[in-house]
Amino acid sequence: MEGLLVNRATTGRFYIFQCFSRFLSPLSAVPLVALSGFGLYEFGFPVLAKCIEIGLPQIILLLIFSQYIPHMIHGERHVFDRFAVIFSVVIVWIYAHLLTVGGAYKNTGPKTQLSCRTDRAGIIGAAPWIRVPYPFQWGAPSFDAGEAFAMMAASFVALVESTGVFIAVSRYASATPLPPSILSRGIGWQGVGILFSGIFGTGNGSSVSVENAGLLALTRVGSRRVVQISAGFMIFFSILGKFGAVFASIPSPIIAALYCLFFAYVGSAGLGFLQFCNLNSFRTKFILGFSVFMGLSIPQYFNEYTAVNGYGPVHTGARWFNDMINVPFSSEAFVAGLLAMILDVTLHRKDSTTRKDRGMHWWDRFRSFRTDTRSEEFYRLPFNLNKFFPSV
Repeated sequence: MEGLLVNRATTGRFYIFQCFSRFLSPLSAVPLVALSGFGLYEFGFPVLAKCIEIGLPQIILLLIFSQYIPHMIHGERHVFDRFAVIFSVVIVWIYAHLLTVGGAYKNTGPKTQLSCRTDRAGIIGAAPWIRVPYPFQWGAPSFDAGEAFAMMAASFVALVESTGVFIAVSRYASATPLPPSILSRGIGWQGVGILFSGIFGTGNGSSVSVENAGLLALTRVGSRRVVQISAGFMIFFSILGKFGAVFASIPSPIIAALYCLFFAYVGSAGLGFLQFCNLNSFRTKFILGFSVFMGLSIPQYFNEYTAVNGYGPVHTGARWFNDMINVPFSSEAFVAGLLAMILDVTLHRKDSTTRKDRGMHWWDRFRSFRTDTRSEEFYRLPFNLNKFFPSV
């Protein structure tokens, strides 16, 4: 039921967020986009190191296939960089399975077996062959006003983080900068996704996939057709449980090795916006430094406090109120993006050089959808970007 309520709140902010996004500039986008990727560092090497004999070969092979071999082999067909993930995962997955069946983890601890084994928890054997999800499979929806407000706060955090990833995707797809109208449309469809999440009882809402944004940068394929085919495969594997369980049996260190590149790509997209800002301005330096530092420091405090005490710094009798405060301030991208935008729109606004320092002279032509003819090409037609950008 919370998902149904969150959808109403999210889609209700459809046009409100369009107005909010007009205050974004390349300067305030830097911390937001950068920490949308770099802020997920705990899912990278710390998880990879839980089974270093699997995770390390994975990241090394991924680097070789995606960065080195394409520059050694010059050809018209881009094979290794397009399929670097598939090649590296298959090789290391087979290697991990050989270690599992060979008894390498027979006498190890439970944590090591959970991270390294490909047959952990009998996930393949327990999965059904066919399982069709249906609405309200967990029973009739229930209503709780407090929990609904807590879920709305969580959806707002996902909305802000998704905005950073949207901007990163547009950069890596060689598209024009996102007009506020297009950005709000994506947020609106995210609300529709949360609606279906609530109906089918997924346990979590819909948000932009940061790893898919990094995958776009790695493969340099910005085709909507690819996304549509991938969505078809996801539906297929969600219904045929055995096939989905096979992919779910991939050890988590292999996935963490992929995240090391994917999240790094998304974070570097944020750093790319620095080229449009005046880095000699002390105003620019203060906003960037303060927002990034606080974006890392405040969530670290909230997470450490919660790990030690079992509850967040805001601890009242109303759990929903606690979640409304603790959840947003535990997100690096949310804190950094919010601080950067507030400082950017309030600090020295009357200074004549401020607008150029914050990079707005570059985004001005894209504030309206129809001020650039390329907008029609990128946001209306289902095409492959390689036709327009051979280097992509």
